[in-house]
Order: sequence, then structure tokens, then C-alpha cells
Amino acid sequence: MRIDILTLFPQMIESFMNESILGRAQKGGFAQIVLHDIRDYTTDKHHKADDYSFGGSAGLVMKVEPIYRLITKLKSEREYDEVIYTSPDGETFNQPMANSLSLLNNVIILCGHYKGVDHRIREHLITKEVSIGDYVLTGGELAAAVMTDSIVRLIPGVLTDEQSALSDSFQDNLLAPPVYTRPREFNGWSVPDVLLSGNQALIDQWQMDQAMERTLALRPDLLK
Repeated sequence: MRIDILTLFPQMIESFMNESILGRAQKGGFAQIVLHDIRDYTTDKHHKADDYSFGGSAGLVMKVEPIYRLITKLKSEREYDEVIYTSPDGETFNQPMANSLSLLNNVIILCGHYKGVDHRIREHLITKEVSIGDYVLTGGELAAAVMTDSIVRLIPGVLTDEQSALSDSFQDNLLAPPVYTRPREFNGWSVPDVLLSGNQALIDQWQMDQAMERTLALRPDLLK
């Protein structure tokens, strides 16, 4: 899978993309994550990629020309399944969306910044608008990083234990059950006996019961 991230500030997320699971995924050939500086596709000597908003609204707007040039160049080199724009008014990102996107081959993620991009980009080039929550960030770089991390870890072979991703919270609209490791006893706090019983059917039932209880208590909306 290839993910091209278009941003005015690639340095904000460059190190994140090369560490931990994302770094291993790229070294193992499971994913390719490419950061593109939108300013490289400007034509003026100051590399100006933003300007004032028509209509007198406060804040700067990302210019249409460099984004158009960059997306057009990428699309001339390969086919893209989605061209995503990170926006607080987009469709809310969730686990089912991550699952779906992880099955694609090539994806572009355009990071919004300032007051956003010239709307003509959204009208003519964007195929999907995505939000990571009902709040506003300085820019879409963090949203792109969150989405990329969530998507790439689902690609077969990226995680050492592929079953791990299938048991994550939200995969079946339930929160994950509690997990424990050594030592068995600490500070008078004990690991539940059922997890040490060796009875896998009993353990599976306990985990399902715990997942249901936690979801009912913490996120009952998921059960709707």
C-alpha cells in the first residue's frame, strides 16, 4: 500500500512516520509512506502557498494551484483509490473506515491548514473528506498521522501477531477486555484466576463478558 501525504509542514510528522510499527511496515515492504511539501509546487520565488480569503473572512486559505499541480502529477504516475482531505467537517474516522482503507492500494491524504484549502480543490479533486473528531487542530498533519497509523497496522504482515489487530477495541463494536501480564501478584493486586486456568473456552467467555460490561459502562452508544 502507498500513502502520499500532502502538507505545508512535512517536518511535523516526518519522524512519526519512520518509527515503531510504521517504520517497520515500510522497511518490510508492506507500506510506502511518502511526504510531499506543497510549497515545492509553487512557482513564485517566495514559495507562497496561501493567500487571503475572498469575501473578507479572517485567516489564510491554501492556494489552489500548487495543490492541483501536485495531485495531478501523482495521478499521472499511478491510479489512486481515494484522494482524502482532512477536515473537521468530514466523515468521522472510525475502525470500520480504517479497515476499508487498509484494503486499498494507493491513497492521497491532503492536510488542511489555516482556514482550509480553496474550495475548488474539494469540489473537483477530493473523493473523501475525513475528520478525526469534533474539534479543530492547527492543521491536518496530526489527523493524517492518526489515520495512517490506524490503517497501516491493519495490513497483513505488519503486526507480528495478526490476531492482535482483530481483537482491538471497536473491531466488533465492543471495547477490548482488560489485559494483564507478569507478575501475577503486585502490591496485593492479583490477576483474575480465570486467565490462569488454562481453560480457553472459559477465558474466551470471560473476555467477552468483560468486553460487554466495559462497553455498556463506558460506550453504550457502540451497542446501538
